[in-house]
Amino acid sequence: MGKIVVSDNVSLDGVIEDPAGDEGFPRGGWVGLIKDRPELAKLALDEALGTEAMLMGRRTYDWFAARWPSRSGELAHRLNSLPKYVVSATLEHPDWHNATVLKGDVLHEVSNLKQRVSGEIVVPASIRIVRTLMEHDLVDELRLKIFPVVLGAGERLFGETSGKNAMRLVAVRTLDGDTVFLTYERAHNA
Repeated sequence: MGKIVVSDNVSLDGVIEDPAGDEGFPRGGWVGLIKDRPELAKLALDEALGTEAMLMGRRTYDWFAARWPSRSGELAHRLNSLPKYVVSATLEHPDWHNATVLKGDVLHEVSNLKQRVSGEIVVPASIRIVRTLMEHDLVDELRLKIFPVVLGAGERLFGETSGKNAMRLVAVRTLDGDTVFLTYERAHNA
């Protein structure tokens, strides 16, 4: 059985919009260059090596597919070789290696994916999918890299829900002296 793992970069005030600064958000670029942050870079590689598949929405897919196929190195090799599942009603023929389009009901598709994939299915960015999966209690683990910046505006990771989603903190680490890496698991019977 697969395990849905949401992995996101988040500002102190919960913003996840445009961390790399190339999407046009006026306050974007708040993460900085990962190559300049050795502990963050190692974390990204370790996560990719422990992942069995990636799950993402169309916008996240387009962002990754525009960057990673032309890159080299261990992280690029791993991301390029991983199975990638893209939730999209409009994408017909994904050109990034090993990408499959999931059409239809997101909840049904993700539930089926969890049955087919053994191990971690990592969801990077993909805010709409994350919100839907959280709303329907399909997220097994949250991995949040909290960056020391308050943006004051921008798309936030969590929106309104119809109820509470209890999570349990299982790990805390400091990366590169200023970024906190929090790991939460779904709290059953909360």
